[in-house]
Amino acid sequence: MSLAADITDTFEELRDTVARLHSELTRYELVIWTAGNVSARVPGHDLMVIKPSGVSYDELSAETMVVTDLHGEVVQGELAPSSDTAAHAYVYRHMPEVGGVVHTHSTYATAWAARGEPIPCVLTMIADEFGGEIPIGPFALIGDDSIGRGIVETLRSSRSPAVLMRNHGPFTVGRTAKDAVKAAVMVEDVARTVHIASALGKPEPLSEEDIDRLYARYQNVYGQQGEK
Repeated sequence: MSLAADITDTFEELRDTVARLHSELTRYELVIWTAGNVSARVPGHDLMVIKPSGVSYDELSAETMVVTDLHGEVVQGELAPSSDTAAHAYVYRHMPEVGGVVHTHSTYATAWAARGEPIPCVLTMIADEFGGEIPIGPFALIGDDSIGRGIVETLRSSRSPAVLMRNHGPFTVGRTAKDAVKAAVMVEDVARTVHIASALGKPEPLSEEDIDRLYARYQNVYGQQGEK
């Protein structure tokens, strides 16, 4: 099979995957209207697949997904890419281990971002998935790679696959786009739980030793081998 044909098959598969993953954002009520986006790195190439800008979720399909290079220039697709394309592209350029990026404005996680406050590690689920508190990133305007720079700077000093960009909302990363969607679902869930716990009193933080043990178990032992 020629390289061109191989890339075309990869584009088609990823465009279908990314389109389907957007339905998970609506399923878990992480987005409203046309806000939010999922992207996936094209393996072996400096390219990514991302949602088009301003298109309703019920109108998304594999055909509407956009392929860009890692500077946001369109390579394949008829529609303009997401307004967050520059942020996603910056993450892929500077975090080669990342294969998927997700952005939502999910209510509770975004409320923590509005307060400029990290979500403390007071639940085993937070230790499992995020390896400690879920950090706050800097405020940055949409339109260039400023958001991407803030994401990378924040996550490089954290085990968390999620960052709450100040006054904006959560961005999550993962080895795959599905992993990043999972992190987006989980960050909203724990944000809601910790909010409720905080309304009842001061939640008790986990010790660093317990966080490390929980994180290691979940990342390396939990689940079926080869499916993490």
